[in-house]
Amino acid sequence: MTNSITPRQKELLSIVYSYIKNEGYPPTFDEMRKKLKIVSNQSVIDLLNKLVEGKFLKRNENIARSIAILPLGYEALGKPPLAPFLGVTTAGFPIDPIEMTGEWQELPGGVARFADQVFLLKVHGDSMINAGINDGDVVLVKSEKEFSSGDIVLAEVSGESTIKRFVSEDKPPYLYLKPENPEYKIIYFTEEVVLKGKVLSVVKQGQMNKIA
Repeated sequence: MTNSITPRQKELLSIVYSYIKNEGYPPTFDEMRKKLKIVSNQSVIDLLNKLVEGKFLKRNENIARSIAILPLGYEALGKPPLAPFLGVTTAGFPIDPIEMTGEWQELPGGVARFADQVFLLKVHGDSMINAGINDGDVVLVKSEKEFSSGDIVLAEVSGESTIKRFVSEDKPPYLYLKPENPEYKIIYFTEEVVLKGKVLSVVKQGQMNKIA
């Protein structure tokens, strides 16, 4: 059963959605107050708290603009979920850490349940071509803490980001990151290798495609 939402709450939820989609970030209290044509920030806080209680969005009160729409919120609005475009990572040698670009893109309905856990990255390099990930492709990544051998992952290596296949074996070298191009070497696990997310699909010509 869908949680109930009042017209005023839905109006605020729509304001948040529009700001994220068009501006690249959620609105401030002042911006929400002006859009709602009310004079009190407390009224905005009360509406936000109701939306949080109803699981339409989540927010961190200690961080500015830290509002994220949850799957139920997108359902209430009848809008496609949005994912942040975080920039460029590599399918080659590790490069500098990714940074937020301020751009958001619509996601297909099949991944709506992960809307607050996924993000998009543009791939630079050809080390994953045999997995169907080519230079210039965009990949959809889900933040994860647990991984299985064979997963294609976003990893940090000595503070730099890369896309590779995670391999876990019961013989040396046990754990390593494997490129899907014989021109590149595997990356052995050390304390400087951190897995950040799992690649769910690759975007080609605006369509989500499963990876090999």
